[in-house]
Amino acid sequence: MINRRSLLATGGLLAATGALTSATPAALAAEPASDLPTRNPLVEQRADPFVTPPVDGMYYLTGSVPEYDRVVIRGASTLDGLSSARERTIWRRPSSGVMGGYIWAPELHRIDGKWYVYFAAGDKDEPFRIRTYVLESSNADPRESGWVLRGQMVTAWDTFTLDATTFTHRGKRYFLWAQSEPGIATNSNLYIAEMASPLALKTTPVRIATPTLSWEVQGFKVNEGPAVLIRNGRVFVTYSASATDARYCMGLLTADENANLLDARSWTKSPNPVFTTNAATSQYGPGHNSFTTVGSTDVLVYHARDYRDITGDPLFDPNRHTRVQKVHWNADGTPSFGVPVGRGGPIVRLSPLDAPSLVVRHYEYALRADGNVRELADTQFRFVPGFLGAGTVAVQSVNFPDRYVRGDVLRIDPFEDTDAYGRAASFVRVPGLADSNAVSLRMGADTYLAHDNGRIVLSRPGGDRDARRRATFRLE
Repeated sequence: MINRRSLLATGGLLAATGALTSATPAALAAEPASDLPTRNPLVEQRADPFVTPPVDGMYYLTGSVPEYDRVVIRGASTLDGLSSARERTIWRRPSSGVMGGYIWAPELHRIDGKWYVYFAAGDKDEPFRIRTYVLESSNADPRESGWVLRGQMVTAWDTFTLDATTFTHRGKRYFLWAQSEPGIATNSNLYIAEMASPLALKTTPVRIATPTLSWEVQGFKVNEGPAVLIRNGRVFVTYSASATDARYCMGLLTADENANLLDARSWTKSPNPVFTTNAATSQYGPGHNSFTTVGSTDVLVYHARDYRDITGDPLFDPNRHTRVQKVHWNADGTPSFGVPVGRGGPIVRLSPLDAPSLVVRHYEYALRADGNVRELADTQFRFVPGFLGAGTVAVQSVNFPDRYVRGDVLRIDPFEDTDAYGRAASFVRVPGLADSNAVSLRMGADTYLAHDNGRIVLSRPGGDRDARRRATFRLE
């Protein structure tokens, strides 16, 4: 039985995928049409996660294992299915010599009918002598055996090299990676070059980012883990910075899609990080991301820990878990990542049926409806079991998970273990009064949350058509 105390003990996240099954069918109506995962984290103890775009109806995931000794791949027809998919080891480090050290951050790419894995490896006697190597497979399914080691990716310097990715743009294939350049007092910078083949560079590397900003040099001077997203007339590159503890975070580079990507002047670095540790959601050190898609939806794949304090070197703490969440887009065409969300089920945004360009958000904890909200997390909620009454739901804030929507004051307020709070924060979720594919949230017998010219109010819509539209919300 779900009660207020057990709900609070888990941060209100009592497995929304399962806990809501006790609700009535009406309360479960109108989930957003999406194949996004219903769980977070998606896969535990898989750092530096890389998920392919769907290939022949399959997603494939690889990443660093805590032992740093092998390359693994799992596959599923949905992102959610990756959580329980059987994992195959496709390559294991030798017991001595070159590549016998740490194995880091594999990426899996389908190029010209073959599969390639780019990964970083140290040597047995020098585990931090990290270089980038390539595996190749002619099989249709990358989980099958038959992978062949094709050797080292040769760059301009034989130095610390890692986190390689590849992408195509305007008919050209590019290689993008992190490396330590002689004469520059940093741990790693970002470089790009055109490729002659999946195994070799065609052009001289161009340095496009160096860690210089205060948030990029915490613990170590690092720019690493680049990932590419081409949208809205621009080429975006996210990357990770600083030490791999709670200071780890993501930055953003931007180039015009028509620019020469091999000209460093084409790239602009955002002055602030775009994805950082969030103590309220208990997510620490988010980073080393990749991107995939579900239909037309862009999805951020990344790792983070559930705790801040680490004993010893954070590199050897095993609990960087693979997580995914939807990428949103600002009105100016730039990506919006919000905050790394905590454990729990699906995340939704509510858009008033009568004002589809607006979304419900909290501002200074008060509810309202706004458009073009750059503070993405202020617009994100989870439905969790209600505090009082069978078949009810509570609406939990994502970025303040100890707070829930209260219908009496139209705010998100901290949980209180009282009957008054339970009644105020428990709703009956029903199919939308004006659209059964949407939702309405009822309090009592005939009172609903509703939109009124940017305000969120309580309403008794009765049979009035316009009032019923104002009390109906689409889920995004």
